[in-house]
Amino acid sequence: MKNYRITVNGTAYDVAVEELGANAAPAPAVPVAAPVAAAPAAAPAPAAPAASGSEGAVKIAAPMPGKILAIKANVGQAVKRGDVVMILEAMKMENEITAPEDGTVAGINVAVGDNVESGDTLASLN
Repeated sequence: MKNYRITVNGTAYDVAVEELGANAAPAPAVPVAAPVAAAPAAAPAPAAPAASGSEGAVKIAAPMPGKILAIKANVGQAVKRGDVVMILEAMKMENEITAPEDGTVAGINVAVGDNVESGDTLASLN
Protein backbone atom coordinates (compact mmCIF):
# COMPACT_ATOMS: atom_id res chain seq x y z
CA MET A 1 0.00 0.00 0.00
CA LYS A 2 1.32 3.44 -0.89
CA ASN A 3 -0.05 6.67 0.55
CA TYR A 4 -0.43 9.80 -1.55
CA ARG A 5 -1.85 13.28 -1.08
CA ILE A 6 -3.84 14.37 -4.14
CA THR A 7 -5.19 17.90 -4.64
CA VAL A 8 -8.39 18.31 -6.67
CA ASN A 9 -9.75 21.82 -7.26
CA GLY A 10 -7.77 23.16 -4.31
CA THR A 11 -8.89 20.45 -1.84
CA ALA A 12 -6.25 17.95 -0.68
CA TYR A 13 -7.17 14.29 -0.15
CA ASP A 14 -5.04 11.60 1.50
CA VAL A 15 -5.42 8.33 -0.40
CA ALA A 16 -3.96 4.86 -0.14
CA VAL A 17 -3.24 2.95 -3.36
CA GLU A 18 -2.85 -0.80 -3.44
CA GLU A 19 -0.17 -2.23 -5.70
CA LEU A 20 -1.32 -5.32 -7.54
CA GLY A 21 1.15 -7.81 -8.92
CA ALA A 22 1.49 -11.51 -9.57
CA ASN A 23 2.52 -12.26 -5.96
CA ALA A 24 0.61 -9.47 -4.18
CA ALA A 25 -1.99 -10.43 -1.61
CA PRO A 26 -5.06 -8.22 -1.23
CA ALA A 27 -4.54 -5.53 1.40
CA PRO A 28 -7.04 -4.98 4.19
CA ALA A 29 -9.65 -2.30 3.63
CA VAL A 30 -8.56 1.15 4.81
CA PRO A 31 -11.15 3.79 5.73
CA VAL A 32 -11.23 6.79 3.42
CA ALA A 33 -9.73 9.87 5.03
CA ALA A 34 -11.59 13.15 5.15
CA PRO A 35 -10.33 15.97 2.94
CA VAL A 36 -7.30 17.77 4.31
CA ALA A 37 -7.14 21.55 4.07
CA ALA A 38 -4.55 22.32 1.41
CA ALA A 39 -2.16 25.20 1.68
CA PRO A 40 -3.31 27.93 -0.68
CA ALA A 41 -1.51 27.77 -3.99
CA ALA A 42 0.25 30.82 -5.29
CA ALA A 43 -2.11 32.75 -7.53
CA PRO A 44 -0.98 33.07 -11.14
CA ALA A 45 0.19 36.49 -12.17
CA PRO A 46 -2.67 38.43 -13.78
CA ALA A 47 -2.41 39.14 -17.47
CA ALA A 48 -1.72 42.71 -18.44
CA PRO A 49 -4.87 44.53 -19.57
CA ALA A 50 -5.10 44.58 -23.35
CA ALA A 51 -6.89 47.89 -23.81
CA SER A 52 -6.20 49.87 -20.65
CA GLY A 53 -3.83 50.04 -17.75
CA SER A 54 -6.50 51.15 -15.27
CA GLU A 55 -8.42 48.79 -13.04
CA GLY A 56 -11.95 49.36 -11.87
CA ALA A 57 -13.59 48.49 -8.59
CA VAL A 58 -16.07 46.00 -10.11
CA LYS A 59 -14.57 42.97 -11.83
CA ILE A 60 -16.37 41.04 -14.57
CA ALA A 61 -15.19 37.44 -14.37
CA ALA A 62 -15.52 34.62 -16.89
CA PRO A 63 -18.33 32.30 -15.76
CA MET A 64 -16.80 29.36 -17.66
CA PRO A 65 -13.79 28.52 -19.82
CA GLY A 66 -14.07 29.63 -23.42
CA LYS A 67 -12.90 31.90 -26.22
CA ILE A 68 -13.62 35.62 -26.59
CA LEU A 69 -15.57 36.12 -29.84
CA ALA A 70 -16.39 39.84 -29.62
CA ILE A 71 -15.92 42.84 -27.38
CA LYS A 72 -19.03 45.04 -27.41
CA ALA A 73 -17.95 47.83 -25.01
CA ASN A 74 -15.01 50.24 -25.07
CA VAL A 75 -12.91 51.63 -22.24
CA GLY A 76 -14.60 54.78 -20.94
CA GLN A 77 -18.04 53.75 -22.20
CA ALA A 78 -20.95 54.03 -19.75
CA VAL A 79 -22.86 50.78 -19.33
CA LYS A 80 -26.04 49.88 -17.49
CA ARG A 81 -26.66 46.68 -15.55
CA GLY A 82 -27.36 43.91 -18.08
CA ASP A 83 -25.64 45.62 -21.05
CA VAL A 84 -23.56 43.19 -23.12
CA VAL A 85 -19.84 43.84 -22.61
CA MET A 86 -18.49 40.89 -24.63
CA ILE A 87 -19.37 37.53 -26.19
CA LEU A 88 -17.74 34.33 -24.85
CA GLU A 89 -17.94 31.11 -26.86
CA ALA A 90 -18.08 27.99 -24.73
CA MET A 91 -19.02 24.51 -25.97
CA LYS A 92 -20.06 25.92 -29.36
CA MET A 93 -22.51 28.34 -27.74
CA GLU A 94 -22.25 32.13 -27.67
CA ASN A 95 -22.69 33.53 -24.15
CA GLU A 96 -23.31 37.21 -23.50
CA ILE A 97 -21.13 38.58 -20.71
CA THR A 98 -23.08 41.45 -19.19
CA ALA A 99 -22.33 44.32 -16.83
CA PRO A 100 -23.26 43.33 -13.26
CA GLU A 101 -24.15 46.93 -12.39
CA ASP A 102 -24.25 50.45 -13.82
CA GLY A 103 -20.84 52.02 -14.35
CA THR A 104 -18.09 53.01 -16.75
CA VAL A 105 -15.79 50.47 -18.39
CA ALA A 106 -12.41 51.02 -16.69
CA GLY A 107 -10.49 48.28 -18.47
CA ILE A 108 -10.79 45.39 -20.89
CA ASN A 109 -8.38 42.61 -19.88
CA VAL A 110 -8.82 40.34 -22.92
CA ALA A 111 -8.74 40.56 -26.70
CA VAL A 112 -10.83 38.87 -29.39
CA GLY A 113 -9.54 35.32 -29.85
CA ASP A 114 -8.18 34.95 -26.30
CA ASN A 115 -8.92 31.72 -24.45
CA VAL A 116 -9.99 32.29 -20.85
CA GLU A 117 -10.54 30.08 -17.82
CA SER A 118 -13.43 30.22 -15.38
CA GLY A 119 -12.90 33.09 -12.96
CA ASP A 120 -10.47 35.05 -15.15
CA THR A 121 -11.09 38.82 -15.01
CA LEU A 122 -12.42 39.87 -18.41
CA ALA A 123 -13.10 43.54 -17.71
CA SER A 124 -13.59 46.00 -14.89
CA LEU A 125 -16.02 48.83 -14.18
CA ASN A 126 -15.86 52.00 -12.10
